[in-house]
Amino acid sequence: MIQRYILSFFIGIISLTIQSQQKIIKKDTLEKHTFLNEVIVISKRNDKINNKKYTKPLANLDDFLEKSPKINMIKRGNYAWEPSLNNMVSDRLNITIDGMQIFGACTDKMDPITSYVDISNLEKVAVYSGQHGTENGQTIGGAIDLKLDKNNFTNQYHKIITGIDVGYESNSNTKIIGAEANFSSKKFYINTDFIKRNADNYVDGNNNEVLFSQYNKYNFSAIAGYKISSKEKIGATFIFDKATDVGYPALPMDVSLAKATIASVNYEYQNKDALFNYIDAKLYANNITHVMDDTKRPNVPIHMDMPGWSDTYGYYVKTKLKKNKHHFSVNLNGYYNKSLAEMTMYPANSREKLMFMLTWPDVKTLYNGLFISDNITINNQTSIQLSTRLGYQYNNIGSDFGLGSLQIFYPNLSATKNRFLPSFTAQIINKTPQFTITNSLGYGERAPSVSEGYGNFLYNSFDNFDYIGNPNLKNEKSLEFNSKIKYKNNALTIGFENSLFYISDYIIGVINPNFQPMVIGANGVKTYSSLDKVLQFNSSVNVAYKFNKQFTFNSGITYNYGKEIKGEKLPLIAPVTYNASIDFTNNLFTSNFEVIGADTQRNFSKNYGEDKTNKYTIFNIDAGYKFYINNDALIIKTGVENIFNTYYSTYSDWQNIPRMGRNIFINLSYILK
Repeated sequence: MIQRYILSFFIGIISLTIQSQQKIIKKDTLEKHTFLNEVIVISKRNDKINNKKYTKPLANLDDFLEKSPKINMIKRGNYAWEPSLNNMVSDRLNITIDGMQIFGACTDKMDPITSYVDISNLEKVAVYSGQHGTENGQTIGGAIDLKLDKNNFTNQYHKIITGIDVGYESNSNTKIIGAEANFSSKKFYINTDFIKRNADNYVDGNNNEVLFSQYNKYNFSAIAGYKISSKEKIGATFIFDKATDVGYPALPMDVSLAKATIASVNYEYQNKDALFNYIDAKLYANNITHVMDDTKRPNVPIHMDMPGWSDTYGYYVKTKLKKNKHHFSVNLNGYYNKSLAEMTMYPANSREKLMFMLTWPDVKTLYNGLFISDNITINNQTSIQLSTRLGYQYNNIGSDFGLGSLQIFYPNLSATKNRFLPSFTAQIINKTPQFTITNSLGYGERAPSVSEGYGNFLYNSFDNFDYIGNPNLKNEKSLEFNSKIKYKNNALTIGFENSLFYISDYIIGVINPNFQPMVIGANGVKTYSSLDKVLQFNSSVNVAYKFNKQFTFNSGITYNYGKEIKGEKLPLIAPVTYNASIDFTNNLFTSNFEVIGADTQRNFSKNYGEDKTNKYTIFNIDAGYKFYINNDALIIKTGVENIFNTYYSTYSDWQNIPRMGRNIFINLSYILK
């Protein structure tokens, strides 16, 4: 029944769009942007006080992403939260750093790509919904591209900006210290950043310590550019990120080391008078090492180490050209990834032999793809955007030992697998002075992830099952419909968005009674399989009203639905969530009062380890001021999160671990020019 209502709704929206196009008289300039695209701006250092949307300039990237109305974060501890977009987690998303493909080295998803950068590295985060996120690779749920903060050339002989950051958070005794030094001239610039974070265990709303929630992390980055001519420049990027002693209270293991080295070189060409007016070519490489262990956990039945490694080498060539009413964007890209993970069990009796297995059997992935987008201007009010990505993926199991282990379950398994991955989108945007109405249709496919295809006894503490990959899985396929209506008139802005995903061959774990679990105490074994048809639906309403120059009101509410057609509910589908805030700005002073919350999670999935989570409402407040000392600037921002020390846990908190109780923070930044 719900499918009929949803389809009827979209038919009505499409009809409304067609009618509105026929009635347009006034002319306006079209917004040239991808549908359902959100840009999360991470302010540059000297603009931090002007970033009203975020309460903490020195917050970690997880906090920034969680503020986005489109993103939810899967939390296994106080560090390295996993982004979820359209209620789909990392396997169904394409997460990149400046267009570079990077893959985590943890079989338990304890190191999402977002954990290997810091806000000090970034200028903004671009969020794309569904097939509108295929510019850099294949996806089902969408894409998140972490845009690096690149300084620019200056007309001055030279310009130097340095700065120091200091932050403290009371709840987890978090200490933050950072520094940067930036140099720019007419032909050369370089940005350098360093930041270190140290946190102890945090305390929940009942004033109980959440054990194993501590972490240490530091991050260093250097980004440089050289201008060859007025139209050409080259650049280089280097990021080193290292976290140690990271606790995960929702998991049976912690992390002794999570380390990433990321490097790239690129060439850019810009000439607005040329047919190909923009070219960006990049070569990149990254290495990730991730080591899980349980040596600090008490009463462990059998100790184990689980290290993992991921190496990726890639390229892309992006170009843009304009021909009459057509604006083309092209991205030819590819990468080679090698993923290897192993597990060693240490029996209590030292005389017994160690038990060893490859949990990722040295899986090598070669991918090449071509993305083409054409934005066609029909008139001053209407445009159509068409895009497609065609990808080819080759997998090879590099370890004979690993191949033999998987052949126990799949006797006829070949070491290699080839996949063809198509996708396309079509959207129409219609804009009048007050209304912007957008509708789009998309289709895309994705290949199984390394864990889904080749994982070997991967323990999932969420449902307490061991998981075995399935190399014979079909490509997962998604047909999606999107609509957006935005009304803006003077001080009032109202937005209404909907996304419907009809997914076939939906990859998920299914109980296999023929196998026994490897982990002591596990409920059994699941092998990755495919559900025939799945329906996911998201709907949100956002309202903004500017009372005057000082006061602005923002609010939003989101509804989510996910279910196998004629079957079970899907896991990790958010309940109804809401937020409201009032921003105050007066010259160099800013303040924000925020209310966030969610309804009771009743539509949970027992089969996948979920249970009911209670409704909650949280109140936050912050204030900041910017002082000028000669040409330098001192920025102070402080606030209180979870003012009333509410005890709560969200649907996305692994094994219902409680969120942080009351937390008082202060951030100081001193900028020297």
